[in-house]
Amino acid sequence: MKISLKILLLVAMLGLGPAAAVAQHNPNVVPQLSSEEKAALPAQPEAVSAPSAAESESPSPADVAANAIEPIGRAKPEFGVGMPDGRMGFQDQFTPIGEEAAWFHNQLLLPIITAISLFVLALLLFVIVRYRRAANPTPSRTSHNTLIEVIWTLVPVLILVVIAVPSIKLLARQYSPPKADVTVKAVGHQWYWTYQYPDHGDFELVSNMLSDEDAKAKGEPRLLAVDERMVVPAGATVKLIVTSEDVVHSWGVPSFWVKMDAVPGRLNETWFKVDRPGIYYGQCFELCGARHGFMPIAVEVMPPAQFAAWVASKGGTMPGEVQPTSSDATVNSPISNPAVEPAAGGSATETSPAPTGVVDATATPPVSEQGATQN
Repeated sequence: MKISLKILLLVAMLGLGPAAAVAQHNPNVVPQLSSEEKAALPAQPEAVSAPSAAESESPSPADVAANAIEPIGRAKPEFGVGMPDGRMGFQDQFTPIGEEAAWFHNQLLLPIITAISLFVLALLLFVIVRYRRAANPTPSRTSHNTLIEVIWTLVPVLILVVIAVPSIKLLARQYSPPKADVTVKAVGHQWYWTYQYPDHGDFELVSNMLSDEDAKAKGEPRLLAVDERMVVPAGATVKLIVTSEDVVHSWGVPSFWVKMDAVPGRLNETWFKVDRPGIYYGQCFELCGARHGFMPIAVEVMPPAQFAAWVASKGGTMPGEVQPTSSDATVNSPISNPAVEPAAGGSATETSPAPTGVVDATATPPVSEQGATQN
C-alpha cells in the first residue's frame, strides 16, 4: 500500500512539473486562480462579444478598392516611368510631341550621324595608308577635282534637306498648340516652384523638395520628390505658362519633351498632353543659384474624375461650377456678382420690366421753356 502511494505521488510530481514550467514560459497559458484570489482582483472590462455572421463577412470588392486608393495627389511612382533609371539615351516619352521627337532622334538622326562618322573615319584611314610617305614618295600636285567638289557640295545639302523636313514639322507642331483644356501657371523662385490654376478657382500650390528621409519613406526618388505636385488630368491638353519671380529658371520634364525658360517679367508658353496616369519628374534646367539642384518638378497625371476631386480638395472649382460662398460681403453681393436666371422661354432682357418715361423716336419732343424771357 505504501509503495502504491509513493508511485502515485511520484507520477503526480512528474505531471505537475512540466505543466508548471510550460505555464511559466508560455504567456498564453492562463493560470488557474482560486475563488478568493479572483475576488481580490480589480474589476475587469466586459469581454467583447464575437462578431455576428454579417460582421464577419469579407468586405465587398468596392470597399477593398476604395480602401486601396492612395490619397488624392499622392500616388506612388513607378520605377522607370517618368524618372531616370540609369539607361543610355532618352527616357520613355509619354506625349505625342515626345514620341515624334524620340522617333526623329533614334530613327533618323542617329543612323545619319553614324553613317557620316564611319565614312569620315574610313576616308581618313585610307588617306593615312594610301598617301603616307613610304607608299607615295612623290606627292600629287592636283589642285582641284570637279567631280569630287560637286559630290562634297551636293551630298551635305541632301542630308540637310532630309533632316530639315521632319525637323521643321516637329517644330511647327511643338509651337502650334491645340486648344487648351487646362491652364497652369508655373512660377520659379529661389529655390522652389509655385503652380497656379486660373481656370479652377485660381488657387496656388507651393512645391518644395522633400528631404532624403521623407522621399525614401514615401517610396519616391531622391532629389526629385516634392511635397506638392503639379496635378493635371489625363488626356487633356495642358497649356503651361512659365515665368519667374527673381532670376532665370527653366521648367522641364524629360519624359514630356518639355523645357521652357522662366524669365522674370516675361510669360513663356508651352504645352503637353499625357494619356497615361502616373508620376513624372523633372527639374530646373537653368543654373539659378546655390540651390539650383534642389528645386525639382513632379507632375502627377490622374483620371479626370480624380482630378476634379483633387481640385475640390484644394478649395478650387471646375470650370462651370458655382463658386463657393465667401465671408466677404462684396463677393456675395448681388451688385458685384449679379446672377440673372432667365425664365423659361425667354432671355433675361425679355423678362425684365420695361423702363418708364421712354419717348417714341417718331414723336416731337417737348420744348423746354427754361431760360426764356417772360413778357
